[in-house]
Amino acid sequence: MYIVTIDIEKCKACGDCVENCAVQALAIVEENGKKFAMFTGNPDDCLGCLSCEEVCEEGAVTVTEY
Repeated sequence: MYIVTIDIEKCKACGDCVENCAVQALAIVEENGKKFAMFTGNPDDCLGCLSCEEVCEEGAVTVTEY
């Protein structure tokens, strides 16, 4: 199982991670007027392919094996 963590302070809500997620488990959400990416899938959905982490130019996405 993999855990996807998104640093909302670094995230610019560009959507690159959302577009590159093979299992469509990421989405752009808005909370208190700030938009950011969030893992919205089931924790078992993540394949650990690291595509979301690799495309994030801000370094906001981290994928770790649990």
